[in-house]
Amino acid sequence: MDVKQKIEKLKKKRNAVILVHNYQLPEVQDIADYTGDSLGLSVEASKTKADVIVFCGVYFMAETAKILSPEKTVLIPDKHAGCPLANMINIKQLKEFKEKNPGVKILCYVNSSAKIKAESDICCTSANALEIAEKAFTEDDKICLIPDKNLAQYVASKVKRNFIFWPGYCPTHAWILPEHIKKQREKYPRAEVLAHPECSQAVLAVSDKVFSTGGMSSYVKKSKSKEFIIGTENGMLYRLKQDNPDKEFYPAADIAVCRNMKKITLDKVVWSLENMKEEVIVPEDIISKAKTSIQAMLKYV
Repeated sequence: MDVKQKIEKLKKKRNAVILVHNYQLPEVQDIADYTGDSLGLSVEASKTKADVIVFCGVYFMAETAKILSPEKTVLIPDKHAGCPLANMINIKQLKEFKEKNPGVKILCYVNSSAKIKAESDICCTSANALEIAEKAFTEDDKICLIPDKNLAQYVASKVKRNFIFWPGYCPTHAWILPEHIKKQREKYPRAEVLAHPECSQAVLAVSDKVFSTGGMSSYVKKSKSKEFIIGTENGMLYRLKQDNPDKEFYPAADIAVCRNMKKITLDKVVWSLENMKEEVIVPEDIISKAKTSIQAMLKYV
């Protein structure tokens, strides 16, 4: 019995579903029941009928699944798969900010811990941040989109809202520079450049389109173009190629690899299902508060 067969057998035994983020290793994407971006995974976690959710992503994503399905067992095969962006704000910092800025609305990027979500007004993902900023707030509101300044600056450039910028960012997307885009354009002149809004404004300015990873998937399927330069974590190229074998995909920068997203392996998934570890535990009071902000986000799916 090979590893994939073991996983299938254990899934049936545990009544488990495997949710996998687009940035995961190719072989992990291949065993997914659902592969997607943060928004798609959040939705899937909220509606699955499985008893066990095995989350192949980073820790905040598994926490989100637990918040949406507290009655289910949520496992992450490597509890050390963290998110540097999510770590750029902690609960002490957020509470101090709210005390110093009374009345400011907290729009929380889903790339954040359960405790941060619990102290926020509404969550968003890169897929629905624009719509939420426009529809959930007024021009009179002061909004702090935490913790990603790049996503916040992108949203602020598109909707007429009053933003305060938190100084967080994704290191992996920060490694992508405008000169990388220029070099790849010279090499692949027919390719469209698609960039994630976690990239810097300088990178977005030299890109053709800006999308979440889910948005990239939808756009590429419909596009008549045959070549694409992809400005996000390089795991996304595998997903795009699987879905569009007749098209070619090139990384904006070879260095855009998130080591945390690569920590989960097939062997770790087997270990997780065999031993029911690592279980993601979120305190009930945090679940109750965080669920409000997440459910508010899911109205804009």
